[in-house]
Amino acid sequence: EAYKVMKDRIHFGCMMLETGEVDCMISGLSRNYPETIKPAIEIIGTEPGVKKIAGMYLLFTRRGPLFLADTTVNFNPTSEELADITLMVAKEVRHFNITPRVAMLSYSNFGSSDSPEAKLVRQAREIVKQKDNSLICDGEIQGILAFNKEILKDNYPFTELLNGEVNTLIFPNLAAGNIAYNLLQEVGGADSIGPILLGLNKPVHVLQLGSSVRSIFNMCVIAVVDAQSKTKSNTPEEVKKSRWWKRNTKS
Repeated sequence: EAYKVMKDRIHFGCMMLETGEVDCMISGLSRNYPETIKPAIEIIGTEPGVKKIAGMYLLFTRRGPLFLADTTVNFNPTSEELADITLMVAKEVRHFNITPRVAMLSYSNFGSSDSPEAKLVRQAREIVKQKDNSLICDGEIQGILAFNKEILKDNYPFTELLNGEVNTLIFPNLAAGNIAYNLLQEVGGADSIGPILLGLNKPVHVLQLGSSVRSIFNMCVIAVVDAQSKTKSNTPEEVKKSRWWKRNTKS
């Protein structure tokens, strides 16, 4: 059975990554998204302490880079899961040498609604601050207020988001995140990189069906940076141990 499974290129690629034959993997150009994620979770697994992975997009807008999550994986996260997603995204944003400024989005603002949906985001923000009080993060907040400093200052002068521009958006569920990403890309004309998978133990990233050459190149760059950030061993020594090195250095 295992031999049969390894004939599938995604499973084979994940196994190559897990055994150290390659440093990262990109797939999904001709496969559905779940078909790539499932083998990666089964073979590679998540980072220590990570319960669920998440998907993030990086958009290049007229305001600057904008990070959006979760846009591809978790349908209806709990407050704890949403908090974990926020912390994973913040960690990834720092890899780009950018200080994350996080707006946790909803249709209400700072307790203006007591609906379960609004409370979920509010509770998630509280959990985030308990785990990392230094992270600039606030919510629940409407999207328009996250980017309108005048309205924000007049109505909610206590928020952490007044100083500096928001660069990270956390959505309450997958539908909201995916819809927002597609609208910003198609109507707003923003260039994008993603989806960038977060939380896996080794770098696996998934292309959209029919991605352009530019999108593939961008994802390759992200995968390389991800591999470098996750590699804690002595890279030159590890290379010398690989079959490729031994095969190509034989006299």
